[in-house]
Amino acid sequence: MQKSRRMAGPVLRSDDVALAAIEAIREDNPDRDVVVVDHGAYVRIEAEGGIILRRKTVEEYLGRTFSTKEIEVSLISFSGQIEIQEDFIRWYFLSQLPDLADGASRGSPDHSDMEGVANKDE
Repeated sequence: MQKSRRMAGPVLRSDDVALAAIEAIREDNPDRDVVVVDHGAYVRIEAEGGIILRRKTVEEYLGRTFSTKEIEVSLISFSGQIEIQEDFIRWYFLSQLPDLADGASRGSPDHSDMEGVANKDE
């Protein structure tokens, strides 16, 4: 039996934002094995455990200002969970489902392998 992978990342419509996102994600996640699968009309970008996309890095590749909310126009789908902030977008893998039957909170994402990623010094 093959061990399941904990992949997380966006599926983006093929456009200028997607092309910039691919390069920015590679730059913003140098320690990750980023997998990019081009399906023509869309592209799947993911890595085990998750990835981060920084606004400033996308701006460098686009050559213009970029709002993280713009990603919603190109975002067809994604694997894992997503967190959208003003300066970054993070896709991550939730390590376990919460036990809602006991009235527990929603659970917490497993960010142990992404510690310090969102707060990278500029």
